Amino acid sequence: MNDEPTRDQTMNDEPTHDEPLVIAIDGPAGAGKSTVGHALADRLGLRYLDTGAMYRAMTFAVQQRGIPEGDLAAVAAAAPSVEIAIEDGVVVVDGVDATAAIRGSEVTEGVSQVAANPAVRELLVRRQRAWVAEHGGGVVEGRDIGSVVFPDAPLKLYITASPRVRAERRVEQVGGDVDEVEASIIRRDRYDASREHSPLTEATDAVVVDTTGMSIDAVVSHIMRELEART
Repeated sequence: MNDEPTRDQTMNDEPTHDEPLVIAIDGPAGAGKSTVGHALADRLGLRYLDTGAMYRAMTFAVQQRGIPEGDLAAVAAAAPSVEIAIEDGVVVVDGVDATAAIRGSEVTEGVSQVAANPAVRELLVRRQRAWVAEHGGGVVEGRDIGSVVFPDAPLKLYITASPRVRAERRVEQVGGDVDEVEASIIRRDRYDASREHSPLTEATDAVVVDTTGMSIDAVVSHIMRELEART
């Protein structure tokens, strides 16, 4: 994604609005962040941004260019020239529709290394903040949104669920063996929580929502009550 402003849905580094309303959603993979985030954005009339898709898009670009994900310097050098546009769930990377590819096994295996690269995180955090400024706020989902990207968000959520439930949800979406997916999720959690830069963690003032056994309507209603209490 370019660092120069282009179309409305293209994220750049220049904010255009002051004090946008941001709902920050963090949590581990498969906890239901995306489903909850979309539903909450619809309820509030806000735009939705999945920052994980940005890191996956960057990973896809790096792989397409033949750069090893663990080569910190090479990935950092390439990152600013990667063009990413996200609109209505469609992810375009360097002019290529990568919506399906970024959810594939190859990207999934490499994204943790790319996401842990401090230069990549610094670049994408700027783009995330710029996206929110351009859209006048939004529901933003990721792993460090409340703790790093938008620490002053009026409502910070930490969405979680048991590893087994998260594995079952993932298998329903993309197939696979539940035991293997659960083991992979546990490894990913451990890696994300222990990385040096922007680890997966609960913001100190985040509302923790365990979606295990909860319907989406129940989760969103609970969150709306929390938002009303804060505003």
